[in-house]
Amino acid sequence: MPTFVFTYRRAAGYTRTPQTLAAWNAWFGGLGDQLADRGKPVAAHAVLGNCSPDDTEPGGYSIVTADDLAAATALAKGCPHLERGGGVEVGELGEVPGTGPAAG
Repeated sequence: MPTFVFTYRRAAGYTRTPQTLAAWNAWFGGLGDQLADRGKPVAAHAVLGNCSPDDTEPGGYSIVTADDLAAATALAKGCPHLERGGGVEVGELGEVPGTGPAAG
């Protein structure tokens, strides 16, 4: 089954509260076995390229499994940042050429 990364963009100035932590824990709980790696929040960040830092900042990441990009995107629709002015990018992870099991 393909693996996807959720890259979170939180609203600039976002502050964690007990309520936001509860929302994240509930969402992660609802992902069940499809949550392969809960990930970690971003503690410090830098920007390269155009990442729209005027409105958002890096929030963290998670790794999930899903049948395809549409299914992974459907899982991401429950991300708590979406209700607070942030966003989530969904990307399918691939292998780096020459590094997979057949490369050895």
